[in-house]
Amino acid sequence: MTKDKYDVIVIGSGIGGLCAAALLARYGKRVIVCESHTIAGGAAHNFRCRGFEFDSGPSFYCGLTDIQSLNPLKQVLDVIGESVAAVRYDPLGHYHFPEGTLAVYSDGDRYRQEVAKITPVGAGELEQFEQRLLPLYDAIKGIPALALRADWQLLPVLLGRYLPSLLKMLPNLPLVQDSVGNVMDATVKDPWVRRLIDLECFLLSGLKAHGTIAPEVAFMLGERSRTGVEYPVGGSGGIVNALVRGLERWGGKLLLGCHVEQILVESRKVVGVRLRSRRKDNETKGQQSSLDLSESSILKAPIVISNASIWDTYTQLLDPDHLPASERQAALATPTVDSFMHLHLGIRADGLENLTGHHVVIHEANQDITTPGNTCMVSIPSVWDAKLAPQGHHVVHAYTLEPYTGWERSDGYEQKKRQKAETLYRALEKIIPDIKHRVVLELIGTPLTHAYYLRRYQGTYGPAIAAGKGMFPGTHTPIQGLYRVGDSTMPGIGVPAVAASGILCANTLVGVKQMQELLALRTY
Repeated sequence: MTKDKYDVIVIGSGIGGLCAAALLARYGKRVIVCESHTIAGGAAHNFRCRGFEFDSGPSFYCGLTDIQSLNPLKQVLDVIGESVAAVRYDPLGHYHFPEGTLAVYSDGDRYRQEVAKITPVGAGELEQFEQRLLPLYDAIKGIPALALRADWQLLPVLLGRYLPSLLKMLPNLPLVQDSVGNVMDATVKDPWVRRLIDLECFLLSGLKAHGTIAPEVAFMLGERSRTGVEYPVGGSGGIVNALVRGLERWGGKLLLGCHVEQILVESRKVVGVRLRSRRKDNETKGQQSSLDLSESSILKAPIVISNASIWDTYTQLLDPDHLPASERQAALATPTVDSFMHLHLGIRADGLENLTGHHVVIHEANQDITTPGNTCMVSIPSVWDAKLAPQGHHVVHAYTLEPYTGWERSDGYEQKKRQKAETLYRALEKIIPDIKHRVVLELIGTPLTHAYYLRRYQGTYGPAIAAGKGMFPGTHTPIQGLYRVGDSTMPGIGVPAVAASGILCANTLVGVKQMQELLALRTY
């Protein structure tokens, strides 16, 4: 059965897809978002279990509330008329190395003072490293993400409105595609600080310094010192809910539990999607949809935006005959960052009054930080938002890289889960020594869990595209009318990056005049 025709269909409600959809709805397009899961948000969704509310993915944010924020997500929220409440905090986290713990502060001077307690020479080199990158941030901040698009019309936009910023960018052009590792090699010799820089790059991109592009770290250094870090009230779900409200405010629709089976292509042009659904739409807020989805339905639109990964888009959603073989092979050959082991816990909070919210634990100094299980990330967001847990309790999310290969739901699956979770418990014991005695709820997730709920190829964190060895693909595809957003498109991995991918795509689909009208609504 064929349903109403739309201007744009978005597959997936991750932050990239929601940003693109909400912006296009704001531009006046008839937009519908199809989400396979029963919860919106993709890798940024949150979920409830026995009174505890957990983030499934990102927990580190900055620039959510400052009107001058450079965070592309904040810029989208502003123009769709939405906002999120957030709690600012400092230090932004603690890095627990085998030889000691480092408190990480937003203020650069205070951060380097902490580093100087471990290595005074290294602290001075760290300042040189930062001073090499921060001019790039100063150049970038003059051009808001909301002004960008992914076609030739970008040039007149930049020349007409942002020429001074472009001129400021010229001296920094060599850094734009350079690696952080090259900057580090030129400024830092101290082995401890080099490991620290590698760690921060790994936390951002999944790759160490020589694999991470310089603008990513320049943006991080500038934003965390300029706007500080903050946690959204309600967790990542608070952000997702704001984007959904904005989408619906401007007439867009979100369908949950609505699985796209195939992107429909005729004569190398997109014509719509085929859905597979065995139940009626279950929209946000429990509202009933005007679409009564039958066993198999078709939605028509001349534009389809896939928020699925490059691997899933090109191998699961498209018929092989609709895509040039070279494109399909290139997609499959894109290297991936590993998946994760997750540990979601509800714990008793008595006696933990001085607990802080973000921690990174490195178990072994003689192992690479990218070795699965060696570097563990920990978030305890109920430190900032007590409503995420029942009174007298905390929520804990700990995770570490874990390869997808070798995992199967066999008789030994449960035993393997518990065995692999031990590295996360060991990390948590460095923060809360009696953690195991406090647990009232335990959920262990594996790469299979990650792949199943997020519908991500092998549960991957995203592409492992190293600086200087390739670029993230753009929003366009070889099929007319088919576009992509998300962490396997330009500019890459992370919440600001995927929000920017949504902006690039949405702006490319409208005229420059519409873009400029929207830009005028925001003061920079």
